[in-house]
Amino acid sequence: MSDRIQNPEYIEFQGEPVKLDKLLQDYQAVRDELARVKRENRKAVVRRRQEKSLKPFQAELICLQKYLEETNTRMIILFEGRDAAGKGGTIRRVTRYMNEKHYRIVALGKPTEEQKTQWFFQRYVTHFPRGGEIVLFDRSWYNRAIVEPIFGFCTPEEYENFMHGVVGFEKDLVRQGTILLKLYFSVTKEEQARRFERRKNDPLRRWKLSEIDVQAQDRWDEFTHQKHEMLRRTHTAQAPWTIIRSDDKHRARLNAIRVILNSVPYKRENLELNYVPDPDIVISGARELEIMNAQMVREGKFTG
Repeated sequence: MSDRIQNPEYIEFQGEPVKLDKLLQDYQAVRDELARVKRENRKAVVRRRQEKSLKPFQAELICLQKYLEETNTRMIILFEGRDAAGKGGTIRRVTRYMNEKHYRIVALGKPTEEQKTQWFFQRYVTHFPRGGEIVLFDRSWYNRAIVEPIFGFCTPEEYENFMHGVVGFEKDLVRQGTILLKLYFSVTKEEQARRFERRKNDPLRRWKLSEIDVQAQDRWDEFTHQKHEMLRRTHTAQAPWTIIRSDDKHRARLNAIRVILNSVPYKRENLELNYVPDPDIVISGARELEIMNAQMVREGKFTG
């Protein structure tokens, strides 16, 4: 035993000889674990601060909801955008403290064979709000403007019929007193890839990864082209698009809530809050079209 202690590869630890390499490995493992815990704690603290900073705005959403109830006003909010753009997380923050009796989240799946024979908007109209209610569509009739033509889920004729009809459909909706807010969440290709990778490796998020998600990166340019066509043909004075830059999830959520609050003429309770959307995060549909058209002129393609 004494020979081993004298061996420079060993060291005496708590009265016993221990191999130095093993001790150093254990020490490094403890340091790595401590560093990981510190990182996770920092992230948790940041998340708690971010969630806390949303609360005054979420309280204003309750006031907005009360105004809609008192005035018997209907409201529809469309959440559109690429996969993993942050739509679902934003919807959860918007509705977290709302009165559940006066809002609904609608996320429709694949249409049935019967629904395919109906007027295209019929299955959406079925879920429209009554007076005093908000309906939040997690993806909407605009599936036909982007996803369906890319993956061949509709014919070119069905696509054109939709693009010709949706503007009038929305004008009638607004003319008859419904507040319609159209939000498009815009994520970069790199950030989308990072979020997909996280979904793939996280068993709690893996269910979110669909076959369409897998193809989203490869067909990025097709999605961008369809986005441009959608904005070009359906951004109107009566029903404009608002773009939310969503690489930073917290800033996207905060500014989406600001946009929602600014769309309804309710009486604000907290006058100390900053209700002005961040111009780096919130872009009008018209401005987004200008940016995309400039990309096409400069690069010969859309780069966003």
